[in-house]
Amino acid sequence: MVNPIPPGLKKIWDNWNIRGLMLFSLFLQTFLILFAPLRKRTGHKLIIMLIWSVYLVADWAANFAVGLISDSQRDTHDNQCNSSRDPAEKSYLLAFWPPFLLLHLGGPDTITAFALEDNELWLRHLLGLVFQVVAAVYVFLQSLPQTKLAIPTLLMFLAGTIKYLERTRALYLASLDRFRDSMLKEPDPGPNYAKLMDDIASKKEANLPTMIILRGEHSDDKPKPSTIVEHSGEKPNPSTIVEHSGENSNRDGRLNDVQVVHYAYHFFEIFKGLIVDLIFSFQERNESREFFHKLSAEDALRVIEVELNFIYEALYTKVQVVHSKFGYCSRFVSFASVVASLLFFYFKVKKSGFDEIDVVITYALFWGAIALDTVAFFMLIFSDWTFAVLYDPKNGSKMLRKYIAATIGWFLIFKRPRCYEQKKHSCKLLATPFLLRRWSGDVPGHNLIKYCLKGRPHNFHKVRDDVYRFTEKFIPAFIRGEDNRFIHLINNGVSQFWGYFNGKVTHLINKVIDCFGLTDFMDEIRYVSHVPLTEQLWEFIFTELRDKSINAEAPEVAKKISSARGNSILKNNTYLEPYLTKVTYDESLLLWHIATELLYHTEEEVTRHNNEDIEKGENEDTRHKHREFSKLHTEEEVTSNNNNGPEEEVTGHNNGPDHRALSKLLSDYMLSINLLWPLRLRSAVRIRHNTFAST
Repeated sequence: MVNPIPPGLKKIWDNWNIRGLMLFSLFLQTFLILFAPLRKRTGHKLIIMLIWSVYLVADWAANFAVGLISDSQRDTHDNQCNSSRDPAEKSYLLAFWPPFLLLHLGGPDTITAFALEDNELWLRHLLGLVFQVVAAVYVFLQSLPQTKLAIPTLLMFLAGTIKYLERTRALYLASLDRFRDSMLKEPDPGPNYAKLMDDIASKKEANLPTMIILRGEHSDDKPKPSTIVEHSGEKPNPSTIVEHSGENSNRDGRLNDVQVVHYAYHFFEIFKGLIVDLIFSFQERNESREFFHKLSAEDALRVIEVELNFIYEALYTKVQVVHSKFGYCSRFVSFASVVASLLFFYFKVKKSGFDEIDVVITYALFWGAIALDTVAFFMLIFSDWTFAVLYDPKNGSKMLRKYIAATIGWFLIFKRPRCYEQKKHSCKLLATPFLLRRWSGDVPGHNLIKYCLKGRPHNFHKVRDDVYRFTEKFIPAFIRGEDNRFIHLINNGVSQFWGYFNGKVTHLINKVIDCFGLTDFMDEIRYVSHVPLTEQLWEFIFTELRDKSINAEAPEVAKKISSARGNSILKNNTYLEPYLTKVTYDESLLLWHIATELLYHTEEEVTRHNNEDIEKGENEDTRHKHREFSKLHTEEEVTSNNNNGPEEEVTGHNNGPDHRALSKLLSDYMLSINLLWPLRLRSAVRIRHNTFAST
């Protein structure tokens, strides 16, 4: 039978399959430790898909390489007696490589899971550790007793096992059951109210002074930030915020960068229970309310983005393992074992009999492991977790914390959110440098009308890069102009041909996508917009939530506000209320989305026609009427502004945010969250796909 594989290709595979996989596995680990953090910094689906692919292939490559080494060792042992040259001498390095693969299977610190469901498979991962250790031991035993690499192999075996255990424990700590258990407090039956009332009644009968004092639930050793003060009826003032260690905030009343990390970590420790649907006490609720009532919108965004970064790293990275006594000790032992193994291999092991290329690959594996641990060490030092732990009141004196704040504060400045002013829309966009972001800074959106029409999503704002600005400035105007008839004819012809061709190809591609069940995945790429968060949008959201929170003193009021579906806006149109309150949540959301879309485009059309009439200026009378109308409209705005007082916000195209555009952004965002990422919301409010399809 003819072998379909050419002999030359088979020879290359036999010589380089294990070597290539070892280098490939090292490359994948390097890629993950450097680029896995980009997952939280971008909403670009293709980048996320690339990281996901590397995450899956990394485990496969290491497992496959262990299997190839095991087979190679067995074949070498069987053919040892028939070889003129002792093949075991050449295979010693192969028996030395499986511990490196254990090190790779442990994975980098920057990613341990890609989805919450991955954390639930920690037990399967533990069994995988057992099987990989058995395979590595089997390969090592086959090289005994002639091997010269017993000591460095054992040292690397120790380092690889520790790394694998770190990843398994990280998955276990991030599993939902373990996450919930870590948040549960000791059972507290509460006070004996019957005995308490009897004591109060008896004291009143004896005419003794009686007073009930409610003790807070924060009786543990966790310090509360001193910014939490008694709630008063005064208007919140950020300048009253004072740092608990005695170091004042900035002179303008804003939080400094170290304070932001400290408070974010404090509230992360409290509200990470939201992930597992835990119920919080009134003290925890009031503490959070009183804190954010006194913050500006910018400071609130800074605290929230750091808090969310803590949650992300706790669920998808090794941070909970590394930032612990076990983690510090295991990381030191692992790194020391790798260095000791390298020194022993360099000074004590004679390289005669080894293939030179295998020796080079072994050194590459050594230095790669040391480099990855070094990068992980610096990431550990400059992480938000380290800043939060070092600045904890339990760790050292006040002077030490001040010194730490002065030392590490300079680095946090680089992570501070930055805004880019877009003159076209007169707004500021969140544009923190890509490598310094804690989150993507984008607001995803999904539009029902455009989805039905198969239209591409529209982005209101874009942060233009330098290439775009250069192209826009220096491309000759006649190429872009519509007055060039020749180019206009070519453009029409190409457009018609492309429209026909694209329709046929798109139909075929959609059939293939649907066959493999990738429709939802492709819809996220094609029909989800990513609009940079604007300063106006965030201030609008924060102001609305803060005002509602201030009014929600009683739990009943808070529950009413949380369960509202917008019916408070329709007080003057009560006949529309049944369409919101008498339907399910998903139907109500779709109704609001469609209404927002229709009103947005209706007003846009009216505004466009008015602007066209004004620009054309068909006669002087039209211009004169427009000037009179603008003058009258300006006078009315000034009068309204004077009547409202200095604290009232006057909304207009020039004096305030465009609430029409903000409403559309929020409408598209809510639909995208409920339809495409329903797991981010509680099950009670997740949109049903059949309702969306029927609509």
